[in-house]
Amino acid sequence: MHLLPGLGKRKAVQLISTFGSPEAVFRASPSEIEAQGVAGAVARSVASGCSFEEAAAQQQKALELGVAIVPISDSRYPARLREIFDPPLLLYGRGRVEVLADLPFGVVGTRRPTPYGQAAAAKLAGDLASAGLVIVSGMARGIDTAAHRATLDAGGDTIAVFGCGVDHIYPAENRKLAEEIAQKGLLLSEFPLGTPAHPQNFPVRNRIISGVSIGVLIVEGAEYSGSAITARMAMEQQREVFAVPGNITSKMSWGPNLLIKQGAKLVQEWNDVVSELDPEHRRALAQKGRQRLLPEMADNSAVRGEDPQAAEITPLLREILKIVPLDRAIALDEVIETLERYSSSELIAALFELEMLGLIRQYPGKSFMKVW
Repeated sequence: MHLLPGLGKRKAVQLISTFGSPEAVFRASPSEIEAQGVAGAVARSVASGCSFEEAAAQQQKALELGVAIVPISDSRYPARLREIFDPPLLLYGRGRVEVLADLPFGVVGTRRPTPYGQAAAAKLAGDLASAGLVIVSGMARGIDTAAHRATLDAGGDTIAVFGCGVDHIYPAENRKLAEEIAQKGLLLSEFPLGTPAHPQNFPVRNRIISGVSIGVLIVEGAEYSGSAITARMAMEQQREVFAVPGNITSKMSWGPNLLIKQGAKLVQEWNDVVSELDPEHRRALAQKGRQRLLPEMADNSAVRGEDPQAAEITPLLREILKIVPLDRAIALDEVIETLERYSSSELIAALFELEMLGLIRQYPGKSFMKVW
């Protein structure tokens, strides 16, 4: 039924509900199917079973690739997704399908983030993953990639929802990340195996990101961006919407800042999200994450906090940390001009050392920003 051309998702679910099972739908006559509001040509396609051969090929390919096919009737199918307006008839999952039953939370944003947006996405995704949430995103360049990577680095679970088949990695530069997610988390899609990444697939994909999630965080995005579409879908699905405020002069801040004006919850730290969740979800997180979260927070405050002496670093490294900001990237030339009593080779070596310590991050154009 999923592979039948012309049969929409809502109509397919309606037919299954009316006839009792997919098998019963295919046993029905064209006139019986047509009586349910299905166009004549589509009703004849259903009754003829014209998609059976393709379905068998999909199942065989899934077996070979280790991909689980999860129909809407399966107990592993996310209950929250089943309740949306147009739930997928089935899902393809590559990896740990069991994470769907946990507490997924969406983190999405622009494909062209500012250094501030990328740092905020990584920090918040990592902290929320450490708190016990499963981070869901769309595997796109930019904010999505930062959220997935930070979650894996924090030892958390993540779900990447594809706008193509789970055997088709897009963008290609995320192939290594996708393989790591397939081992530690889950690659998820409603699109058949072999489906390429058509542009029209991505807005369709976004409803799954919000549909499986208990809430969605928008980090950066223009007013009419894909992340804005995800936020709108989340609102329609009655999910909590959160947003990271941004610089009012940046077009990448228009989306989240507008959402905040419209009532989205402003997020500065992970607890701004957790405190807004319903009591049942907070209790589950407290039980799951307290023992792991509190020691890590203590360690991170020593290494990444405002007191650089805690990292036992040299005076030069300390001086660099004082001038490298958290909210924008500073150029190498500016560092050299500010600390002119040191040679450029000393400063470059010190910047490299700070990068290795995880205290600063380098961006294109030899610019640097402090890790939040």
